[in-house]
Amino acid sequence: MSKGTKVPGYMQGKGSRNPRGIIGDREIRYKCSLQNTILDVLRGRPGWQEVPGQNNVQQNVQTNAKQQGFQSIPPITRNSDGDWDFYWCDREWLAQNYDTMFLYEHQKILHFRNHYELTRKNLMVKNLKRLKKQTEREQGKAEGLSFEFFPTTYELPSEYHIFVEEFKKNPGIIWIMKPAARAQGRGIFLFRRLKDITDWKKGEYQPLSDPNREVPETYVVQRYIENPYLIGGRKFDVRVYVLVVSYNPLKVWLYRSGFARFSNTRFSLDSIEDTYVHLTNVAVQKNAPDYDPDKGCKWSTQQLRKYLAAKHGVEAVKKAFKGIDNIIIKSLQSVQKIIINDKHCFEMYGYDVLFDSDLKPWLIEINASPSLTASGKEDYDLKFGLLNDLLNVLDLENRLTGKEKRIGGWDLLWEDGPILADDGNMECTPNGTTASIPNSFLGCHNDRKRQLRELYTAAQSIKKS
Repeated sequence: MSKGTKVPGYMQGKGSRNPRGIIGDREIRYKCSLQNTILDVLRGRPGWQEVPGQNNVQQNVQTNAKQQGFQSIPPITRNSDGDWDFYWCDREWLAQNYDTMFLYEHQKILHFRNHYELTRKNLMVKNLKRLKKQTEREQGKAEGLSFEFFPTTYELPSEYHIFVEEFKKNPGIIWIMKPAARAQGRGIFLFRRLKDITDWKKGEYQPLSDPNREVPETYVVQRYIENPYLIGGRKFDVRVYVLVVSYNPLKVWLYRSGFARFSNTRFSLDSIEDTYVHLTNVAVQKNAPDYDPDKGCKWSTQQLRKYLAAKHGVEAVKKAFKGIDNIIIKSLQSVQKIIINDKHCFEMYGYDVLFDSDLKPWLIEINASPSLTASGKEDYDLKFGLLNDLLNVLDLENRLTGKEKRIGGWDLLWEDGPILADDGNMECTPNGTTASIPNSFLGCHNDRKRQLRELYTAAQSIKKS
């Protein structure tokens, strides 16, 4: 292969070398395509240096300007492939550049090549259904029940005729329509009548009669969960952060902190057209007439867990949160053999989970780019710690041993199998015991700064010895 040949990053051999050398005591050079909390974290990280030059945000500005007819934009001077060690890129940039990138041994980049297999709503359900069928075939129907965490779902327009059959079996129930590839609640609506979705009537099985008419956007239609768990009469869902550093073997970290997002209006099935009642997305709720930006519509996961434990008991809450662990692992396993695994890539997912009135968790969706823009001081502190600890897990500074089960707020949930806890400091654990329990503590207290100090001290001692 010639020196200038570019091949996909995932095809790079272990012998790939950066002319600048493997990271040792030198500064770590980073690029970032976002202007929010992650950029603050990177700029505040000791020994990390931002790569000079135009970032991806500026490149997008230039592209958009040209598309609108402005030709006076100065040309972009692109940085060479080897001048960064860490790149927090956006999905669009990765899609355009990954297949021709040369990635050196030590470089880390956000997103796996085909992350959309899990984060597009239609593909997520397709992959979950496939793994469920495989599990039932190999392990029996009983084991297939562990996949009963996503509502009955169909893709439209391609499965319109199948959906109609299901619709007629359950007259009167509410369904929810969601664009397969949009976020922040855009395009979502609820309905009870088939005439409300006539735009999706022409599926692949029945070609459009008018060739000039555009094919409708791909949607998923799901049975709406009509009995959500309510607090103060309001519906909410829970944002859970999950970090995947490898798909082969599957290695998964779960962040202890997250938040519950509440609707701004009391729940009712009488007005299914009111998005402020049924959608909990902050992007939707902040436009409500009586929205208070100072109070917001969020609880920390710790607050939520304490509330639920006080009302239903510790064991009931442990069971509910164990159900979230099951959702995370099963969903990741459903794409484990499909995702293009690359040791240079990592992914931080934002899982959205809803509890019903029986405290059963339901998977709503999985986000490949969860919002990192803070809505207030508490939200900023949460996301700053989340991202700082993510960099601690990736450990580009090579300060850890690689055997850690907890790094700041991240707990190692799975590494080619379930991880068991082996130490204390868990307020969610009865009597302080941790024997033979999963290393999963979503919503539990953790003094992350103290934990990190002790962790790094212990790691350095081990390395010296």
